[in-house]
Amino acid sequence: MKAVPKPQIKQINLSINSKEIKKGETEKLKVEILPKEAEKNGITFTSSNSSIAKVDSEGNITGINPGKAVITVKSRENNVSSNIEVQIYSTVENMELNVQNLMLQVGDKFTVLPRISPSNASNQKVKYSSQNEEIIRISEEGIIDAVSVGKTKVMAITVDGNIQKEIEIVVKRKLEKEELEFDKQLKVTANEIAGWSDVPVKVKNAKDMIKTNYEIQVYNFKNELLNDNNLIGTGSTIKIIKDDDVLMEYKVIIYGDVNGDGKINTVDLLVLQRHILEINGLKDLFYEAGNINRNNKSPSTIDLLIIQRHILEYQFIEQ
Repeated sequence: MKAVPKPQIKQINLSINSKEIKKGETEKLKVEILPKEAEKNGITFTSSNSSIAKVDSEGNITGINPGKAVITVKSRENNVSSNIEVQIYSTVENMELNVQNLMLQVGDKFTVLPRISPSNASNQKVKYSSQNEEIIRISEEGIIDAVSVGKTKVMAITVDGNIQKEIEIVVKRKLEKEELEFDKQLKVTANEIAGWSDVPVKVKNAKDMIKTNYEIQVYNFKNELLNDNNLIGTGSTIKIIKDDDVLMEYKVIIYGDVNGDGKINTVDLLVLQRHILEINGLKDLFYEAGNINRNNKSPSTIDLLIIQRHILEYQFIEQ
């Protein structure tokens, strides 16, 4: 009697409950082999990008990182195959803003920068609103426009996750040039001051770079009043005061000084390392001071290298 040839796979049909898989979760790929007599024939599962989606020998697809990957199922005995594309997504878990409290003058603009966690979340869209648009207006892009004197709040809320944060804002009248003028080397943007040429900077030297007939008071990031011989550091506040009324206040940024002591040294290296290792993340102005190469991204090993070069006096950080 002539032997009956082993049935070969002629077609592979694939289906899945959802082609969108959340990072860290698993979906089972359903495989139909035709003809049915060939169901016991061997098949292989492969992913076009295992850093995005992994698949095991049973067809279980696990999301690794956001992105798209193609899962291919192939017969071991011939070239019959089929594939299916899956989308891996990551949800928003938290959001921080680059500022929590803000003092502006009428006419000032300030850009809100949301920092989404995880940084590779799929939908990072944020919606903004103002509690009082007669005082503050804010665009879809997060640009604040100080319209009139007063106090109000701006709200930011993530589309994914519905995480909400607020910024308390005080708007002051516009100070005239004869009332307040900064040295040309300083970079003053809304309520932030950078551009210090000689770091570290004593309070007295900082005051000398500000021309005003009003009183100047300087506080560190702990809100402690500094004397003229103290150093200003990241997070320090320079207040312009008339008769106990704060006319305006400015926040100090010293790039590379991520602990607020006004120096750039090995302590800053340690603080930045802890941020990179996600042990203790930098926030607010300290986050900005750690982003030394100004790429609007989270401080990284590149910024760490820049601080090292500064400490070794190979190349000083431009403020």
